[in-house]
Amino acid sequence: MPPSPISPPPVQALVFDVFGTVVDWRTGVAREAAPFLARHGAAGADPAAFADAWRSRYAPSMEAVRSGRRPFVRLDVLHRENLLATLPAFGIDPDAVPAEAIDALALAWHRLDPWPDVVAGLARLKARFIVAPLSNGNIRLMLDMAKRAGLPWDAILGAEVAQAYKPAPEAYLRTAETLGLPPGAVCLVAAHNGDLAAARRCGFATAFVARPTEHGPAQTTDLRPEQDWDWVAPDFGALADRLGA
Repeated sequence: MPPSPISPPPVQALVFDVFGTVVDWRTGVAREAAPFLARHGAAGADPAAFADAWRSRYAPSMEAVRSGRRPFVRLDVLHRENLLATLPAFGIDPDAVPAEAIDALALAWHRLDPWPDVVAGLARLKARFIVAPLSNGNIRLMLDMAKRAGLPWDAILGAEVAQAYKPAPEAYLRTAETLGLPPGAVCLVAAHNGDLAAARRCGFATAFVARPTEHGPAQTTDLRPEQDWDWVAPDFGALADRLGA
């Protein structure tokens, strides 16, 4: 008789994409940017457009690390560099802005609000699973965000643990290794189909939670699941229901 197929291990840990899935980065960055823009000569600028422009540099800056063109650096470093590169398009000379003002705005990503369902949903999921971020954000960023927002993580993992940025396989596999679990015992929860696809290729289970206004009211991406993810839910409370938490 042929050997019986080996059953996958039960999921023991849920790891979460953070920017967009757990927190509303666009609203938070726009809120932080508005007084900065007004104070430094760009009072007529749209803070949401500024948030979008700053965020548009996020993926290309990480790709420089993933490709090996530069050594690994924390996301805080990339955010500050990207901020300096964004300011001229809004009529602001970075050299004319005090460094402490640049530093304060660069850390806006530490002060983002969670989506309304997140804190209660995480609390329910935590009762049954290990819950932790699997984010491109660095550890201090994740700590500050969690303390401000009351995110009840069991562990704070940042990209410097893996020394890699998603969707590089190392970002997922080293996170599972850090938790002492095989990839099949870990489920990524994300609002981004591409992130889930990369996690699935590494052997992770997958859960899709749509955030249809992450990029504003005209969002056209990630509005629905694009593969047969293991679980699909409209919010973290519904995900807890589906996982029996």
